Amino acid sequence: MGEREGSVLKGAATITLMGLNVTFCVIPLMLAGLLKFLVPVAAWRQWISRLLTAIAECWIAGNDAIFRLMRSMPLTVTGLDGLETREWYLVVSNHRSWVDILVLQSIFNRRIPFLKFFLKRELVWVPLLGLAWWALDFPFMRRYSSEFLARYPHLRGKDLEATRRACERFRRMPTSVMNFVEGTRFTDDKRAASGSPYRELLPPRAGGISFVLSAMGGILHSMLDVTIAYRARSPSLWDFCCGRFAQVVVDVRRRAIEGWMAEGDYANDSAFRERFQAWLGGIWAEKDRLLLRIGSESVCQA
Repeated sequence: MGEREGSVLKGAATITLMGLNVTFCVIPLMLAGLLKFLVPVAAWRQWISRLLTAIAECWIAGNDAIFRLMRSMPLTVTGLDGLETREWYLVVSNHRSWVDILVLQSIFNRRIPFLKFFLKRELVWVPLLGLAWWALDFPFMRRYSSEFLARYPHLRGKDLEATRRACERFRRMPTSVMNFVEGTRFTDDKRAASGSPYRELLPPRAGGISFVLSAMGGILHSMLDVTIAYRARSPSLWDFCCGRFAQVVVDVRRRAIEGWMAEGDYANDSAFRERFQAWLGGIWAEKDRLLLRIGSESVCQA
């Protein structure tokens, strides 16, 4: 059997095992989510939310066991010391591949509170997973285009109101709010189209995380700045399952969230907006240098 045929079999086995794992976990997630929906009592819903989180963490642990069995995720990680499960975190990362989400879930599972992503509102209708995401308090955002808002100006700011409501729920128990600050996966074409000043990154979108910090009202004290690098090209999910990629290097840096970051008005205060963008731009410049260094080390090792 050739190497390619072997990798295809490995990919099929990995996908099958992941499918069985998600099916096994989604059923209790859906049942618990239904109970949460039917009994609108705050104390009950908080208890069910903890149960749902425990089920989701078992799902991720199951995936990790599959990856170890299939040797699918060769990881080198730094910066995980001192993390707490009873703390609130803002987690920001560059975005290279759909595999990034599996990597983040793997390295942070049961080290920090369960990661919560902002999702497009349409994803609530995804069979099985939509209900699970709702039950786990993943915030669903409705993005309005500028043309749509021009026709219906009364809806302006509704997406931000949804963010604020989600953040209010996050106050009830320790949470890790996840944000891919570039807004989309990095490619060279997107980099050129965006006019990015960075060689390995797209420009960061500061408005989203500024609003989260403001809405959380000082609860968030630490930001986990995550840099994900793949030695060689960024893999697709199928490449990942087949093991057709080199090592994943992850650098985690804990950064303090200073008081001024949660006190300004990003949308209406230009001085605050410039200061916030400069702060995030400095972090992004440092991240770009780190990615270039990892890339040069990969070339030397080749």
